[in-house]
Amino acid sequence: MTTLLVIAKEPRPGRVKTRLTPPFTPEEAAQLAEAALADTLLAVATAPASRRILVLDGAPGPWLPPGFDVVPQCPGGLDERLAHAFAQSSGPALLVGMDTPQVTPDLLGVDFAGCDAYFGAAEDGGFWALGLSRPEPSLLRGVPMSTPLTGAVQRRRLVEAGLLVRDLPPLRDVDSAADAHAVAALAPDGGFAARLSRLTKGTARR
Repeated sequence: MTTLLVIAKEPRPGRVKTRLTPPFTPEEAAQLAEAALADTLLAVATAPASRRILVLDGAPGPWLPPGFDVVPQCPGGLDERLAHAFAQSSGPALLVGMDTPQVTPDLLGVDFAGCDAYFGAAEDGGFWALGLSRPEPSLLRGVPMSTPLTGAVQRRRLVEAGLLVRDLPPLRDVDSAADAHAVAALAPDGGFAARLSRLTKGTARR
């Protein structure tokens, strides 16, 4: 069975979701980040897995459900931190971030029979999920991160390594306020949508 990895930052004001300010304050942006992370972790907790690992920059909080091992992120760029996350697993692993609270357990229930890798493209050009049947950190090192071509470069890296890649549905990351509203509409019953609704009403009153 697959190890599920989540790479995330502790949702503290000024450190997460800075592109949501404005219209939200840093404290409100951190609340949205916490809600997105909590929804993601709930989906991971519900999906079948041999092990669940949170690779965290910061300290865990009350948003962390039981059943997760917590591993600190390593220093370095995002490519190094993703490579380090995969190094925590000795078998098949699927990694996701904290920017897609609309993710579902069904999307995370991958089966590596007949393929070597899974790739979930993000609509902004990055990727929201990456799965490897045999985790090899070198497949991530050196990939330019946080650019419109990140996803294309990462997927090409997998193909050029001779891996058979199966694609997951593309998802939209929560980066801007427009993203937040679009994602909340896709998962209206989640904690992220509820938190956004409360904060949006508060923003309108200011």
